[in-house]
Amino acid sequence: MYADRTTDSMRDTISETERRRTLQAAYNAEHGITPESIRSSIRELLQTVYERDYVTVDLPESAEETFESAAQVQARVVDLEKQMKEAARRLDFEQAADLRDKIRSLKKLQTV
Repeated sequence: MYADRTTDSMRDTISETERRRTLQAAYNAEHGITPESIRSSIRELLQTVYERDYVTVDLPESAEETFESAAQVQARVVDLEKQMKEAARRLDFEQAADLRDKIRSLKKLQTV
């Protein structure tokens, strides 16, 4: 600490810090603990609290749909388009995007 004089609150804080250090040193000696510096990777240092709080969960792959005819594929596309528009109306854009991707993959099946 930097100051022209040591105030009572500074003195109290310094004495409390020293008291705690003494207790910690005694505990470490009693339990054979050697203090070490924390080692963390640069990636951990660069992560923000928000990034650490964000969790992604891998979902199991669902079985691919099978269709016996092009008409069944077209009917499924129409159904998914309705669901996509409904999701967008509810402002559930993540679900709408997932449905859009399914529709695109089914349309690719139709062209093959």
